[in-house]
Amino acid sequence: MKNRIFYSFLIMLSFSLMSSTCSSDDDGSSNDNSQEIIEIENTAESGTWIISSYVDSGQDETNDFNGYVFTFAANGTVTATNGTTTYNGTWSVSDSSNSSDDSSSDDDIDFNLSFPVPDTDDFEDLNDDWDIVSYSTTTISLIDISGGNGGTDTLVFQKN
Repeated sequence: MKNRIFYSFLIMLSFSLMSSTCSSDDDGSSNDNSQEIIEIENTAESGTWIISSYVDSGQDETNDFNGYVFTFAANGTVTATNGTTTYNGTWSVSDSSNSSDDSSSDDDIDFNLSFPVPDTDDFEDLNDDWDIVSYSTTTISLIDISGGNGGTDTLVFQKN
């Protein structure tokens, strides 16, 4: 009888321990970033932008984009022009769970850029799903941590 009570106690203790180790975030829900995504899209679409800073793994390459003005259209296209040369691409803002980014955070928002250019073109460096660090009506600050070499790239758009 003592053994039966002892084993029953062990089983109940095991169930108690197992249930206390379950995390509360296992319900499959995620943060709803839809309102913030709309705010960022509206910010980007309001006017034209320049790149005020682009640092590629510690190397300042802002000058590669001097003179270019960026226009983010509501239809998902982006145009960069310096008066003589024009680049056309696509852009979007998405929840990171919908893309393959390098951040460990599940609730960050990505600013996705894509220009169909050769790998040797400077604009290829902009092609990424950038994590949004901060944004305001005049600045959009982005970061990307490379999965390949572990370098950190930063990109800052400033309202023109």
